[in-house]
Amino acid sequence: QLRLVESGGALVQPGGSLRLSCAGSGVPLDQYAITWFRQAPGKVRAAVSCISDEDGTRHWPDSVKGRFEISRDDTTNTVYLHMNSLRPDDTGVYYCAARKIDLCSDDPDSYDYWGQGTQVTVSS
Repeated sequence: QLRLVESGGALVQPGGSLRLSCAGSGVPLDQYAITWFRQAPGKVRAAVSCISDEDGTRHWPDSVKGRFEISRDDTTNTVYLHMNSLRPDDTGVYYCAARKIDLCSDDPDSYDYWGQGTQVTVSS
């Protein structure tokens, strides 16, 4: 049984950077597509960035392209979301999710395992 634990969320000023971590236990993360989702207040959960051996990396909202990067460290079984030039509309709870089918998807219903989330607030 895969367990995911997110960390790294914080209050940060606009223009700042954060690195979120998604630590997996129980099963190697390289067997899954791992996606970061975010849920802004009053909005549905939306995919942000994904990494998989089959697809490489993908980013969905145009607003994060060039600012966010996703990476995986197989030695620590951790996936990272590197966020730069943060903006107030990046605020939300960030979740990592794992999909048994090793292909990226922006559909949250297609994911099998979820972490508990970590809060990111971008505000001056």
